[in-house]
Amino acid sequence: MTVNVPGRRGPQGPSPLEGERIRPLSRWQIEDRLEELGDLYAETSGGDPRAWNQDRELFLRRLVGELHRPGFTLLVAERSVIEEPAGAGGPTGSGDTSRLAGCAYGFPVRAWGPWWRGLDGYLPQDLLRLAASGRLFAVSGLVVHSRVRNQNQGRDWNLARRLQRRLLADHAAGLAGHPAVLGVTLVDRDDHVTLRALRAWGWRSATADTPDPPRSAPCRALIIGP
Repeated sequence: MTVNVPGRRGPQGPSPLEGERIRPLSRWQIEDRLEELGDLYAETSGGDPRAWNQDRELFLRRLVGELHRPGFTLLVAERSVIEEPAGAGGPTGSGDTSRLAGCAYGFPVRAWGPWWRGLDGYLPQDLLRLAASGRLFAVSGLVVHSRVRNQNQGRDWNLARRLQRRLLADHAAGLAGHPAVLGVTLVDRDDHVTLRALRAWGWRSATADTPDPPRSAPCRALIIGP
């Protein structure tokens, strides 16, 4: 999973009572806003500014590669920003604009075709069977500011929790009978920072009742949902 987990604190966020508006983007809207999504990733990465361009390009390359998967969904969280009136000689008045505060994306895991990053090697068979009914959804990206990771991780209004919950709910709404959907993701085994963040947001090991994959396996599988 792509998760931004910078080590430095970001700017002060809005009151949780204000929240952010979460909405899906269509494929053409995603393509139209790729540069903006790349900027969001760079701004929230928390890494060395000299590496932002490279990291930004890698993020966009992965995103475009997944954009064409059947059932791909991307949600953005937007915050209203009030523009101050321009100075003398400039346009008069002020207005509200929207600024990206985060995004999350993923796609349903299909029971046929190639598996996502070898997912079938990480999940027990009882969970893999959910793919046949469309109830297994891969959450492959979650981009939020550092304060979302560092503050109020367990609160329902935490933006990361809201984004991942909405992804699964929107997918369930499109299934007959609206059954519960299980979210799944893969995290590099040595990426302990991302693992801690995801577990703080309610993710758990996919193999709680069985041993973890061998140390030679490059990833860990996490799940969220019933």
